[in-house]
Amino acid sequence: MSACVFCRIVAGQIPSTRVYEDDLVLAFMDIGQVNPGHVLVAVKPHVDNVYALDDAAAAAVARATARVARAIRAAFQPAGLSVYQANGAAAGQTVFHYHVHLVPRHDGDGMAFTWPVKNPPREVLEAHAAQIRAQLG
Repeated sequence: MSACVFCRIVAGQIPSTRVYEDDLVLAFMDIGQVNPGHVLVAVKPHVDNVYALDDAAAAAVARATARVARAIRAAFQPAGLSVYQANGAAAGQTVFHYHVHLVPRHDGDGMAFTWPVKNPPREVLEAHAAQIRAQLG
């Protein structure tokens, strides 16, 4: 069994609230919800960081990120959406598997957050994921 938590999520060994999936990408909730609708987009094969992405994986992540971002906007009508990725311990990353965060921002939200963040109950995550999936069609 892989020690990488994201590899274990991709393999279904750790339950996750899945929002979108294709051959190369998995978009899901559950890891440190900053705001309702916070989604992580991870490349399925283990890739440590952005520098190691091949062109196909990079394009798949970009397409999924844009598609899920539009669905989050339609589902939650946030004032904005922060899209970011971090590489390595110097950036505060604790999971070394390439991923992008999509964090809905509402009026009055600050950009700072503490880690680890608490996750809402599974039924809340499932309800949020269902709203996003409905927008994906």
